[in-house]
Amino acid sequence: MTTPLITEQSEFNELCDHIRASGAVAFDTEFVSEFTYRPELCLVQLATRERCVAVDPFAVPDLSAWWEIMADDQTDIIVHGGREEVRYCLHYADRPPGRLWDVQVAEGLRGRSFPLGYDALVKRVLGRNAHGRETRTDWRRRPLTDQQIAYAVDDVRHVLEIWDRQKQSLGNLKRLHWATAEFDRMISEVAAERGPEAWTRLSGLQKLPRRELAVIRAIHRWRENEASTRNRPLRKVLRDDLVIELARRRPTSEVDLLACRDLNRPEYRKAAPEILAAIAEALQSDPSTWPELPKLLSNDKSHDEQVIGQLLGLALANRCAELNVAMGLVGKVADLRHLVRWHVYNEREGDPPRLTQAWRAEVCGDLLTDVLDGKILLRVADPQSDHPLVFERR
Repeated sequence: MTTPLITEQSEFNELCDHIRASGAVAFDTEFVSEFTYRPELCLVQLATRERCVAVDPFAVPDLSAWWEIMADDQTDIIVHGGREEVRYCLHYADRPPGRLWDVQVAEGLRGRSFPLGYDALVKRVLGRNAHGRETRTDWRRRPLTDQQIAYAVDDVRHVLEIWDRQKQSLGNLKRLHWATAEFDRMISEVAAERGPEAWTRLSGLQKLPRRELAVIRAIHRWRENEASTRNRPLRKVLRDDLVIELARRRPTSEVDLLACRDLNRPEYRKAAPEILAAIAEALQSDPSTWPELPKLLSNDKSHDEQVIGQLLGLALANRCAELNVAMGLVGKVADLRHLVRWHVYNEREGDPPRLTQAWRAEVCGDLLTDVLDGKILLRVADPQSDHPLVFERR
């Protein structure tokens, strides 16, 4: 296979025709995220079974044919840790990917290592060494060197072969539906990142009453609009921790606002009237419209809940080791907490716990709920085993 850099629109259009005919393509990107609202797309790498190329988006003015391919339901798009690639598809095609496979996620469904970097994944699945990554490259600079291009295209060179092996393995394990469900969930999570509830993903929301949450929501909306308008990263407009601090202090004047630590800078002074207006609007709004923190983000109810969650964590870890699946992919602390509150404390607002749904129910089955109901006895069977615990029904 050759590794050319495509810089002409006609070459790119021909490549897209080739990809459509091939039916499957590996896809990766190089981008810079430090200076713009959305990460700046600097290079596109694509590999079919016959060709392995890089596309220069600075030289090729119209990439719409590729985004249409990614969003259709005719071509398999294979990525590694592809959240950023999904974001690009949602932005440029205004639709989610049609047939996406993420080899990093898929590997966690047939082994306990997740997430694996690309080099480690190539070594594990194919027994080969990848070239590594140009981690310090400024991908905006031109011209790109031959070495940079070679490193970039190596990120897609082995992906289709890994995909082939994963499909066969997961098919034999009857876990292909696990993979497709998890890819769909990942796409949905990425799509929700800039939705109206994106503010709930800020850290430090615990213990804040609804009034402060209303202020956070208002400032977050202002920041999002300001970042988009000025094409600046969100954190460069206003850091997350300062959003929380403003909600706690609720300044009513420029003097109060600039008295907050790290807010006495020229760019914040300039934005002070708009920030103060957002805060005032939130505080003057009808309290019935103030948001309430989602249950999974609120504080632990008690020490007992933490202990129960830890016990479930042991059961889940043992089960994942038994099935050879990555626990980090099956469930996190928040998922265990949700299950405890749903099943023990009968807090049943919203969707059922993720650990009781779809393929995760196949992993956990009734194990975790039976542990909570006292129907399970726990003992150590083989201390030398990688899953030494045995959970037996009474």
